[in-house]
Amino acid sequence: MRRVLIIDDEDDIREVAALSLEATAGWQILTANCGTKGIEVAAAERPDAILMDVMMPEVDGPTTFRLMQQNPTIAHIPVLLLTAKVQGADQRRFANLGVNGILFKPFDPLTLAQQISDILGWKEGTSDPPPAIPST
Repeated sequence: MRRVLIIDDEDDIREVAALSLEATAGWQILTANCGTKGIEVAAAERPDAILMDVMMPEVDGPTTFRLMQQNPTIAHIPVLLLTAKVQGADQRRFANLGVNGILFKPFDPLTLAQQISDILGWKEGTSDPPPAIPST
């Protein structure tokens, strides 16, 4: 069973995403309401992937991702950013971080698991991590 950590400061987003992924894919969901807590949960639980909001108070998503990359325990975990920013420059900036993918808010709860699986190349019975998005 896949385990996905959702890091988002908005309770509603965490809840909808968690319910969606549990119901449509049967994944086990872990949650954190900030980047600092997300790093702690990731290190303790070692999820198969992390879905993380870009804009959070205190420590934003890109900063949290950079901190995760400095921790050898969790640096290998695929990270997808979740954002409402759809500007091309923002997308390039996020991709240049080395994240595995970018998903946009609002997302469709019925297709969220499939979008994550497609980006990460997950197929039933496999668990190989995907490559990061190449920098441009």
